[in-house]
Amino acid sequence: MGSALALALVVFGAADMPLVGRVVPGSNPQVELRNAGDRAVTAWSFAVVSPTATGTHREVHSADVYLSDVTRGLPQATAHLDWLRPGQSRTIPVDAAPAGASVEIVAVVLEDGTALGDADSIATFFAQRSAERDELKNVVDAINASIQTKHGMAALEDLQRRFADGAGANESTPHRSAREAVAAWQQKAKTASQEDVDRSIRTYVEFVTKQYEAAAKHAQRK
Repeated sequence: MGSALALALVVFGAADMPLVGRVVPGSNPQVELRNAGDRAVTAWSFAVVSPTATGTHREVHSADVYLSDVTRGLPQATAHLDWLRPGQSRTIPVDAAPAGASVEIVAVVLEDGTALGDADSIATFFAQRSAERDELKNVVDAINASIQTKHGMAALEDLQRRFADGAGANESTPHRSAREAVAAWQQKAKTASQEDVDRSIRTYVEFVTKQYEAAAKHAQRK
């Protein structure tokens, strides 16, 4: 990739669009995103635009990272999937960025709920956030209902029954995570005390509650 590629910058829309992207030269295809605005970016969609023999090819990449405000620092957290704060830059791996490619910013959502760019992309972000909010609420309600009357293995057996419903190809991420957590606790419960099991469940529901509160906060567009 030549120096012209390294300098290829495209800002979508008007000067109000805070995100700037460029293709990073090298053997591994990457795009650098830089927040040139004054508010953190919590979701983005950009396209790598490559010249072809008949015109151009657009490969769109999107990420909604609003929940990283809660999950940041966890062992499974991905470093590049985090809020992009004012002045920060982030390198994003992409599938391909051939010679002559440039970056087009399609849409962004900001920390205060405002959004800029393609209307369909923005609508998709907020629809997914609303669905995630509802699923997180369902998980919180199910766990709280169970631990009000049950403890230890009895609580785990009840939770296993509750989260068995909804498993399958269309299972949401919050539901699947809760179901897998219950299965893991059931294994540990063979050698753990009832108090340890209850503590694990309470810690988990506190964490999911924080996720739900973040989802409720960010699910409405301003």
